[in-house]
Amino acid sequence: MSKTVTLRIGENIYDMFRAMAERENRPLSNFIETAALRYLQEHELVDEFEMREISQNINLFSSMKRGHADVKVRKGSFV
Repeated sequence: MSKTVTLRIGENIYDMFRAMAERENRPLSNFIETAALRYLQEHELVDEFEMREISQNINLFSSMKRGHADVKVRKGSFV
């Protein structure tokens, strides 16, 4: 289900968003939603190729598993 979000931005940023949305011939709300989604995909998620590299690196994968086990028993400290 869709949610409504109120966003307060400066007029100059609004004008940039509006201009880009018009160039792509779509509503402003869709442009902002798509831009936010692209940002999340680029910065928060690991793509399939990166995950394959991680899982095939035995030393890294073992270290990550040990670290995860340590976190579960609250061993170590966060720096």
